[in-house]
Amino acid sequence: MTSNPIFCALDVPEVDAALQLGRSIAPHVGGLKLGLEFFCAVGPEGIRRVSEESGLPVFLDLKFHDIPNTVAGAVRSVMALKPAILTLHATGGRAMLEAAGNAAREEAARLGCAAPKVVAVTVLTSMDAGDLNSVGVPAAPADQVVRLAELVRDSGLDGTVCSPKEVALVKQVWPEAFTVVPGIRPAGSNVGDQKRVMGPREALDAGASVLVIGRPITEAADPVAAAEAIARSLAG
Repeated sequence: MTSNPIFCALDVPEVDAALQLGRSIAPHVGGLKLGLEFFCAVGPEGIRRVSEESGLPVFLDLKFHDIPNTVAGAVRSVMALKPAILTLHATGGRAMLEAAGNAAREEAARLGCAAPKVVAVTVLTSMDAGDLNSVGVPAAPADQVVRLAELVRDSGLDGTVCSPKEVALVKQVWPEAFTVVPGIRPAGSNVGDQKRVMGPREALDAGASVLVIGRPITEAADPVAAAEAIARSLAG
C-alpha cells in the first residue's frame, strides 16, 4: 500500500480506457479501484492487465455476499490477481466473513504473495435511514455502521467500508480498523447518487485510511488536474 490515500474508482467497461486514465493520473493517486462494471465487462484478465501495466495497487471492489463456502471459493479465485484490497458485504454474517478472511490469508500464503486488506461494506453511501427502513433495518445509518463494524472486527477481518460521516465512529469502537471511505466529494463536486458525503481533507482527518474518489476525477474536464488538486489539498 502506498502513502497516498487516494484510490481512483475507474468505473469503465474497457481495459484500454482504464489503462489510459490510470496511467495519466498515476503520479497523483495511490491506487485504482476496479468494480463490478469493469469486472463483468472484461473479467480477471482485464484486472490483471490494469494491475500489471499501471504499476499501481488495485482495489478489487466486488462486494462478495453469499453463503460462506461460495464466498471463500470466490476469494481464493481472485487471489491470483493479487488485489491490495478486497470487499465483502458485512451483512453476509460472521461465518461468511470468517471464511473469506481465512481463504484470503491461506491462498496468499500458498501463492507466496501479500494478503489483501479484506474489508466489509457496512451501509452503502447511496443509502439513508429511509432506505434502511425499506429493507427491514429500523436503525439510523450511523448505528447500523457501528453494529456491523463490531461484527467485522470480531470476525477477524482488516476493516470496513463506510461513508465519511461514520468513519470517526468506527475508529472509536475499532481504533486499528483499516477504513475505506467512498462518498468523497471535493467542494463544488456533484453529489450524484451519494447521500452521505464529505470533502477529502475532512474525511482523512476523521480517520479514513483510503479515500475512494471516482467521478470528481474521472468526469472532470481535466482528470489529471483534478487528481493533482485533491492530492495537493491532502498534502497541505
